[in-house]
Amino acid sequence: MQAMIYYITIFILTVIGIIFIKHNAETFSLVDIPNERSMHDKSIPRGAGIAFVLSVFLVLFFLNYEYIEKYYYIYLAIFITFIAGVWDDVREVSPKIKFIFMFISALILYMNGFYIANIGTYFGISMVLPSLLIFPFTFFALAGYTNALNLMDGLDGLASSLSIIILSTFYIIGWHHNDELLMILSSSFIISLLAFMLFNWNPAKIFMGDSGSLTLGMVIVILAIQSIQYITPASVLFIIALPVLDTFIVITRRIQRSQSPFKADKNHMHHILYRIKDDIKYTVIVLSMMQIVFSTIGYQVKEADDLISLILFGLLFVMYFNLFDQRVKRRSKK
Repeated sequence: MQAMIYYITIFILTVIGIIFIKHNAETFSLVDIPNERSMHDKSIPRGAGIAFVLSVFLVLFFLNYEYIEKYYYIYLAIFITFIAGVWDDVREVSPKIKFIFMFISALILYMNGFYIANIGTYFGISMVLPSLLIFPFTFFALAGYTNALNLMDGLDGLASSLSIIILSTFYIIGWHHNDELLMILSSSFIISLLAFMLFNWNPAKIFMGDSGSLTLGMVIVILAIQSIQYITPASVLFIIALPVLDTFIVITRRIQRSQSPFKADKNHMHHILYRIKDDIKYTVIVLSMMQIVFSTIGYQVKEADDLISLILFGLLFVMYFNLFDQRVKRRSKK
C-alpha cells in the first residue's frame, strides 16, 4: 500500500509539473524553436524533464529519506547532471560546460567507491582496469552514454520509450537480486516517464529537454554500474544497446567522410528509419521493439562468457551499420 501511494504521488506530481511548465514555457524561456536538424516545424515547450526529475527527488526525499541518505552520493551526482540539463534548456550552454558538470558527477561517484573497475572475463582472465584508468574509463562511460541518449531524443516519445524499456530490465535484475538501489531508482523513473508519455507521444505537446535526457542517461549508467555486481559487463551492453549502437554508427560514418565525429547531422537511426516510412509512431515503435530484443538478449546472456557476448554484439553492430546506411538508396539510383 505504501509503495502504491509512493508511485501514485510521483505520477500525479509529474503531471502537475508538466502542465505548469507547458503553460509557462515562454516565461521561463523553455521553448524549442525549430532549426535545420529539428523533426518538428513549430515551436514546442521543452523542459518536461524538470517536472519528472524533481517529482522523483521530492517524493523520495519526503517519503523515503533514509534511502536518500544511504545513497546520497548517487542522487547528488544525478542532481548535478540535472542542473546542467536545466541550464541548457534555459540558456543552451556549450557542450564543454555540460561535460564539466558530468566530470564533477563522475568524480563524486568515484570518491565514494562507485565506478567501473572490471570490464569482464576473457579467456578465463578477469580484466581489471589499472587504478589510473578506473576514473577516466568511468567518466568516459558516463559522459558517452549520457550524450548518446541525448542524441536519441529526436522523435516524439523515442527517448522516453527506450528509457522505460532499459529501466524495466534493470528493475527485473534488481528484483531478482533484491537490490534496493536498482529497484527504487529504476521504478521511480519508469513511473515519472509514463506520466511524461501522456504529453510526449506523437504529436508531442512538450519535450523533455536536456534536463530529462541528460538525467536519464546518468541514471541508466549508474544502474548499469550497479548491475555489474550480478551480470557480466558484456551483457550490460545489450541492455543499453540502441543508443550505444547509434552513436558508434554515426561517429564511424562521419569519420569515413573525413568529418568531425562530433558534427551534428540527421543520420541517426531514427532519422533514417523515419525517411523510409515518414511515420513517427512507426519509427518509435520499431526502435522500441529493437531495444526490447536487445534488452532480452542482455538478460539471457547475463552469465554467459564475456568474449562470446562481445563477439555477438560486434556482429550486431556490423549488421546495423550496414542496415542503417542512408547511402544505399542513393547508390541504387545511380
